[in-house]
Amino acid sequence: MTYDQYVKECPYCGGSEIIEAYQGSYGSITAVTNMWGGANLYHSVCRGCGSVLRSYVKEPEKLLKRRDRKKN
Repeated sequence: MTYDQYVKECPYCGGSEIIEAYQGSYGSITAVTNMWGGANLYHSVCRGCGSVLRSYVKEPEKLLKRRDRKKN
């Protein structure tokens, strides 16, 4: 099952089964301008060869200071 809407096929092995992996806790990322805020990093990984095809943050707003976030 493909979770990532952007990656459909592995460019390395041609595999089409892309899984989503989660890197949290010590693997989270922090913006330089907001050392107190952080977000978990997610990866699209080819199940066939294990290549990391894409890394992304699901909630990039968490990288901004609270005052700079969009108001809903």
